[in-house]
Order: sequence, then structure tokens, then C-alpha cells
Amino acid sequence: MTSETIFNTETNCWQETHANFATPLIDCANYYRALHSSICKAEKEIIIIGWDIDSRIRLLHGEEEEQSEAPSRIGELIKWKAEQNPELKVYLLRWDSSFAFFDQREMWALEVWQDKTPDNVQALLDDSIPMGGSQHQKVVLIDNEVVFSGGMDVALHRWDTRDHKIEESGRDGPDGEYGPLHDAQIVSCGPLVKYFSELARWRWNRIAEEPMQEPDTPEHNDEMPATWPDGVKPCFTNVDCAIARTIPEMEDVEPVQEVCQMLLDVIGSAEKFLYIENQFATREDIARAINKRLKECPQLNVIIVSSYDPKGLFESEAYWASRITFKQIIEKDIDDERVKMTYSSIRDQQGKMAYKRIHSKVMAVDDKYLIIGSSNLSNRSMSLDTEVDLILHGNNEQNQQCIRFIRNDLLAEHSGRTIEEVETLIDSEKPVQALMDGQLAHGYVLTEIDDNEFTAESRENVFRSISDPVKPLGPAIPDFNGKFTWITNPRRRTIMIALGITILSIIAGILVFISHTVPWLDGDRIAAFLEESRGTYFALPTVLLVYLVGGLLFFPVTVLSLAVAAIFGPIWGPVYGILGALLSAGVTFIIGKLLGNAGLRKLGGPKVEAVDAKLKESGIVGVATIRMLPVAPFSLVNLVAGISSISLLQFLIGTFLGMFPQMIAKGLVGDSIMQIFKSPSKETVTYLVIGLLVWVAMIFGSQKLAKMYQAKKQQNKKDESEECIA
Repeated sequence: MTSETIFNTETNCWQETHANFATPLIDCANYYRALHSSICKAEKEIIIIGWDIDSRIRLLHGEEEEQSEAPSRIGELIKWKAEQNPELKVYLLRWDSSFAFFDQREMWALEVWQDKTPDNVQALLDDSIPMGGSQHQKVVLIDNEVVFSGGMDVALHRWDTRDHKIEESGRDGPDGEYGPLHDAQIVSCGPLVKYFSELARWRWNRIAEEPMQEPDTPEHNDEMPATWPDGVKPCFTNVDCAIARTIPEMEDVEPVQEVCQMLLDVIGSAEKFLYIENQFATREDIARAINKRLKECPQLNVIIVSSYDPKGLFESEAYWASRITFKQIIEKDIDDERVKMTYSSIRDQQGKMAYKRIHSKVMAVDDKYLIIGSSNLSNRSMSLDTEVDLILHGNNEQNQQCIRFIRNDLLAEHSGRTIEEVETLIDSEKPVQALMDGQLAHGYVLTEIDDNEFTAESRENVFRSISDPVKPLGPAIPDFNGKFTWITNPRRRTIMIALGITILSIIAGILVFISHTVPWLDGDRIAAFLEESRGTYFALPTVLLVYLVGGLLFFPVTVLSLAVAAIFGPIWGPVYGILGALLSAGVTFIIGKLLGNAGLRKLGGPKVEAVDAKLKESGIVGVATIRMLPVAPFSLVNLVAGISSISLLQFLIGTFLGMFPQMIAKGLVGDSIMQIFKSPSKETVTYLVIGLLVWVAMIFGSQKLAKMYQAKKQQNKKDESEECIA
């Protein structure tokens, strides 16, 4: 280590270390391409730690995706790689996210990886973060040789190119196209990998039942490791660096706030130009440090690039309202030509406008330090979330040039200029004002932020206390030893179960309310209503209406069938009953289809997909079997079938085949019951007993036939497989 660094493992960093090679990856298209390349090269171990790890994300787009032999979507890629090499170990550690991010996350994240990947892929959800905090570290390790770290997740609404076009077909998600998004990651190799590996294993081992295997320690020489991504040219070589973390107070874990102290220290070393791009800017002691340094160094200039248009009320009131205060603090008693908080936007010749969303966390201090990490300039990133930043030191002319180049490159992107033009402007007498002046129309331009357009200044409000807290939201509770531990976020599974119970309770309550308040919704009144239509032209329409309404209200179809048989007899009763049942089944099937498209399929996750696959494979026979066996309420089966991939025609044919024989049996039973009431005799009682026996026999017979059919189908598959092998 050189003596010039401010790195101090007792105050502002966890480790002082060294990288043989390091290169920033600007924007997700470049990061995902590099990540795909390194994953394809992995032979021993892949570790991914993230705020999210969404199996649906495409790492490659366009021609690259078409020409790649390996799958593009990361879920399929991991599965493909793990199946190719059973010796490869894959560890996926994702935050077990809070209710606030339900609409942004894969619904059954853990089950997707468990059900669709081989046994050498292990996935865990980290629920150990104190309530209100998040797992915000973003780290990928490949074969213990290469590490990716920074602000990027494999998540929804992240992918974009450096062009940041106003309209881009690749920027799509489940809820449609999203706008331009800017981010930054860095890929590194050398001795620092050991410490990122140690961090990852510590994170995994403290919540896993089985610890990670200890890695082989590779030799770090001057050669590029085999897993270094194709097409990525190293920028930094033999660079001194430090790793700084934020770790909240957790069970058996002391809090760590190295990131905050590191930022204060590097800001305190700035002399000429401080460049920051960050998603949020609310931490007031960071703002005061910038203002203090501006006053100490009259030659210092500061430019900050952040987002503009807030996403929702919480972001506006928690972050934008606080950013007004942050801006006031850094500008206090400072010439406004020396410091600017800005956003980057574009308006094309047709008048279309787009604001670039800044998700990156970058700081460049002169040509001395470059920070690329996961930490926002927010309260939560400094104390409550888990974070990790990499700080590179310009320890020689080449690495200093890298810092200048990266800073100028980023400013060029945001202001619509060339790197050479930005370099000239920064060397001018008033660089900040020079960057703001003379920007060309119809390209990206920097504009000073004015958050008063969206909200009013507020140092403390309910939104800030929830979204950008300094301390956990829940209280600390004592254990049996008297030690206080913070309550953690509720598990995603717990939230899902509670949500499901709540929804079912509401539905059950509504049905109970209807059954007690709607006077005609009982068996006797329905029978009387049907009785009035017997012998008229309205008989069939009346039966159809009763089945339709009964199906929508989950009224037992068996009760309806017995009532119809009792009123219309053993011939027309089953005919009317099956027609009514088919109408009710078809309507509730269509409702299920609409609800499935609206999100129930997503709620069901891989378990519903598995049931769907079996139902689709068995087709009409499967539906008929389900209809013969009283395994679930009639209307519930209809809704679930609607969510599945089976067609309406297949479903109705299977329903007919499965229900009509039962309708005949129910016709005998229902008619016998009616005859017993009218004129009880040995004959009518005998008919009732025969009807019940036929009904029971059909149920057990259908079970036997279903098992025989499944066994025969499995035997046929086995025979076909043996023929293929032969």
C-alpha cells in the first residue's frame, strides 16, 4: 500500500487490498453481457448476492442473444450451466424482500430456483435484516477469480444501453416499457477477490443450514484469469483499493458504518473537482462535508447527477423532499457557479421527452479516488441496509488517467458531449458552469434540479421515517439471555400466507353474509323456485340460471343436482343438470382465465405451473378424473382450470364425461327422495339405496380407472424410452 491513501481499517474500511485488473461496466447491457460471459466460463463455483435475482432476466439482447449457444435468461443459463457441469456449485442469496416491493419482484423467487434447477444450485432468501432495512449488497463471484460489484442487480427495470434511447424495445418488463436507466458496476480480479469471497461466505453461512465449501485459493499473478469476461478490456492495472461496508446491527453482529466514514474522508480530500452520481441524496452529514470542503478549498468544484421525476408518493416525500434540504446545505454561502445538483434528460426533434433514471452509486475525487458501490447517499445506506463499496486509489499515472477518463466519460454521456470536450471544460476556470452552458438541443443535457416542483422541504415526515430511516422500524426485543435484538422484516412466505388467509377470509365472510342475508339462497327456496318452472317453457332457462348463479356463489353443485333430479325426474333431471353444470363450469372457467392473466398465475408460481403441466398432459381424461373424484369444490376446480393452459373445449368435454354418469346416479337418488316424500314404500326406498350404491360405486370405480390409466401411461412412456435407448 502507498502511504498516500486515506484508507484506515480502523475507521473507514474493512480491508485494504489490491486489484490486478479492474474495469467499470457502465449500464446494464454491458454488465449483463460480461456476466453472461463469465458464468459461461465458470468451472467450480458461482456466487450471486443481490437485492434481487430474477430468473426471468435476459442477459443478452438482439443478435447477441440469437447467436449465443448458451441461454440468455439467467434462470435458464444457471440451469444449463449446472446441468453441464454437476461439479459446479452455484449459490444464490437474495433479500427476502418486504411487502413494499411485491409488484417489483418475482413472486415465488425461492421456489423457482428450487424447482427448476438441479441439486448443485442452492438458493436462499435472507430475512435477517432488521425491519425497514434491506439486503443491498450486489456481488457476483466466479470461480473465486473474478468479482463483479457495484449498484446493479439482475432485476426488473435495470437493462439499458449507453445510448439511453427515448424508446427502446429491450427495456420491457411485466408492466410494460420503462424509461432510460443509468447504472454502474465494476469487474475486478486479484487479491481483493478473497475478501469479497469472505464477505459472501459470511453472509451465506450465518443463515444457511449447510455452510459453503471452502474455496480453492487461486494464484493471483499478472495474467488475466480464465473467467474474465470476453470483450472487456482492463482499465486499472495493479491498483490499490479498499472495501467499505455498511452492516446493520443484527443478531450476533455488531453494526458497521465504514461507508459513511469513507465518503466523509474522501470528500475531505477533494481539491479541484468532485463528481458524484447517485440515486438518492438525503444524508445531511454528507451534504455538510461537501459544503465544508467547498469553503476550505476555493478551487474545488462539485457536480452531482441524480434522478428527476420521482416514482410515487413515497419517493417524492421521503427522498425528494429531503433532497431539497441536502441541496440547500451544500450550496449555503457558496458561489452557485461552483456547485450544481443536476439531472440528465433528452427531448428529440418530435418533442418527445425522457428523464434518465440514475441508479448508479459513483464518486470520483479529482484523479485520486474512484468509488463504485451499492451505497446511496441516504440514511438507510449509511446505517440500516447492508452495503459494500469498492474504492480505487490513483496510485500511479495510469490509474489516475483511468479515474479522469471514467469521470469524463460519464459526464459526456449525461451532457451529450464527447469525452474530449468534457476534459477541456473541466480544465477551464469555471468547470461546473462551463458544463451547464452551451449544451446542444436534441441530445442529453444536464439541468439543475428543482425539487420544489414535486414537493416541499421536509426534514421529518412519515414517508421519510418509513422509506429512509436511520434506525430499524421495529423495536428491539430481549432474548432469554437479556440481549436485545431488532425485529426483522417478515418473511416473504409469511406475507404470502397471511395475504392468502386474508383473501380467503374475506371471500368466506362475503359468502356467509350473502347466505344469511339473501333469503332465497337455500335449498328449500331453490327447490320451490325450480318447482314453479316445471312443465313450462322456462324450465330449462330457470335451471341454467340457478346453476350459473350457484356456481358464481360457490353453491354446492351436488345439492343443485339432487334438487333438479327430484323436481324434473330421473330422465330430464340429469339432462337439465349436466347442461346447467356445463354452463356454470364454462363461465367460471373463463373468469379463472381472466384472473390468471391478471396475476393469479404469478401468485401461484411454480407449484401452479406443475399442476398446470399435469392437467395439460392428461387433457380431457384428467379433467374427467377430477370431476369423478370429489377432491375440491366444483367452482374452485373451474377457476383453477381457467388459470391452467388447458383449452375451454377440452375442459367442457372432460367435465361432461366425468359428470354425466354421476348425474344419472344423482337423478336416481334425487327422484327416489322425492318419491319417498310423496308416497314412501319399499320400492321407493329400494330405488334410493340402489341410486346411492351406484353413486358410491362410480366414485370408487373412477378412482380405480384413473389409477389404471395413469399406470398404463407411465408404462407406455417407459417402453418408449427403452426403445429409444435401444
